[in-house]
Amino acid sequence: MRLPTFPRQSTVDEADTERTPVAPRRDEPTTATLPPVRPAPTTTETERARAISDPPAPPARPAPPAGPKARTSFAATLGLILAVAGALLVLSGPLLGYGVGVAGLALVFSLAGVFGTRKRHVAGKGSALLGVLLSIAALVVGVLGLTGQLWWLGTDVQTIPEFRMWLDAQFVDRI
Repeated sequence: MRLPTFPRQSTVDEADTERTPVAPRRDEPTTATLPPVRPAPTTTETERARAISDPPAPPARPAPPAGPKARTSFAATLGLILAVAGALLVLSGPLLGYGVGVAGLALVFSLAGVFGTRKRHVAGKGSALLGVLLSIAALVVGVLGLTGQLWWLGTDVQTIPEFRMWLDAQFVDRI
């Protein structure tokens, strides 16, 4: 709606000036052209009280999008499980060689899980990426242990008995 503009009023006496009424623009509807206002429906006091006291109905849930049902990638889950198992085998010492093999297999399954989660309805990207990182770390530590670069890790090192002897030496006179 456009507001009409009025000229500034001067200090001239109002009796001397004529005022003309403002006419509406022809392209805008006037109150004469608006549809009639319908009266509100009458309701009883009981109906008003029921409308106030009854809770409104919950909104309808939108229909789920059409397509395959969401699922978690089996390869991603299996890759993460094998990566944890490979890391534990690598850190055990005597089972270092088997740990490297399991970590390599875990890396293959985790990468398959990463590529499998590219689809919209497949979940598990986080577990697949965690499996990739853990299996690469297990492979690096395992290869360093097999080549003798890590003095505390090797196939001939008994880590659990050595750790137990270290604990006994630390707490022999404290317990």
